[in-house]
Amino acid sequence: MTAWAQLLHFYQPPTQTHDVLRRIAEESYRPLLRVLKEHRQARLAVNMNGVLTELLQEHGLGDVVEGLRELGERGQVEFVGSGKFHPIFPLIPNAERRRSIAENVLANRALGPGAEGPKGFFPPELCYSAEILPAIASAGYDWVLLSGVACPAEWPTNVVHRVPADGRQLALLFRDDVRSNRVSFRDADPQHFVDDLARIGDGQPAYVVTAMDAETYGHHIKGWEREFLAATYALVERPHRGRHPDRSTSAVRMVTPGEVVREFEPGSLVEPLPSSWSTTRDDIAAKNPYPLWRAPGNRVHELQWDYVEHCLDVLAVARRYAAGHEEAEKFAHLASDALQPALHSCQFWWASRRPMWDVTMIERGFLLLNSVLVYAAKSVMAGPASERVKREVSWRLAAANETRTRLERELTGEAGA
Repeated sequence: MTAWAQLLHFYQPPTQTHDVLRRIAEESYRPLLRVLKEHRQARLAVNMNGVLTELLQEHGLGDVVEGLRELGERGQVEFVGSGKFHPIFPLIPNAERRRSIAENVLANRALGPGAEGPKGFFPPELCYSAEILPAIASAGYDWVLLSGVACPAEWPTNVVHRVPADGRQLALLFRDDVRSNRVSFRDADPQHFVDDLARIGDGQPAYVVTAMDAETYGHHIKGWEREFLAATYALVERPHRGRHPDRSTSAVRMVTPGEVVREFEPGSLVEPLPSSWSTTRDDIAAKNPYPLWRAPGNRVHELQWDYVEHCLDVLAVARRYAAGHEEAEKFAHLASDALQPALHSCQFWWASRRPMWDVTMIERGFLLLNSVLVYAAKSVMAGPASERVKREVSWRLAAANETRTRLERELTGEAGA
């Protein structure tokens, strides 16, 4: 029998508009909840980044949060941890990774007790490097989901590989990228999907993990929550009957990823490959593990991350000198509060040109970063730092402004004129 563990990833950026958020809730989130409530045997994991939990409540869409809470309370949904504002973990400082994980838990308390101490972890965009493991392990998580392309060993279907982390071992679940992408790109039909799952173990106990954006259903693909998901649930739930013995729908059972970790034996200790769920093997060979967020040769990415470094450096100075000075502390706190949303992934994703390109979304993200820099610089200038330190911050601001000018030229097309 094949255990099918499904994960749905709910996320919208902090810069999302009310109209778009409302449309996604109407097209995707609410129809998904209706399907899940109708199919009480359906079991799956949900990762909702805390920024979306808060946005839904702030924009009068809290019924989505309540619906997920209800599913969690009746045991259908296993909540999975992540970073609150969906940053690319391998590309941000360790302190900000830890802070992002902790703030995500706080924001998701509205989802109920199951979201306050989740055991599984979903790195945003499944972006992985070994450097992110200590923050995940120290926060108490037991397992991590990664993209299938990250798997360096024999593909696991009846064992769960492990990775050493922070003095213990974390279980690794690898997303079946091929089967997940077939669903995400509407290249699957329910009967063939279920038949395919049933054959994975060749009659022996086996498992498969699929994961995709929740917005795939109803928003990216209209009606897909009914056409595919509800129909697939009905096939898995239906006892096998008929003239087709190869169609063993009862040979598939729905489980949560956490149940896979508990039910299947430990596999090998492995070191996953740096990657994301948008990374190809060619990208890995080209040493381009995060192609949609920091690609070699992408001039906009280069300028965006250069500006991030300016923000981080000036904020570090502000934090060093702000203590005990009221105005300096005020602006250092403002800068620190602005940093987490400013690191959200979408501004880099929309600059990837693979094929995503949206000047509006890039600029919205940049404005958040600019707030960090302005507040941090104000903190330094208002505080007790020496004149030498203040001059160094002024030089840093001048360099950051030059980066901003170059970025704006890239966005407007002036750089290529």
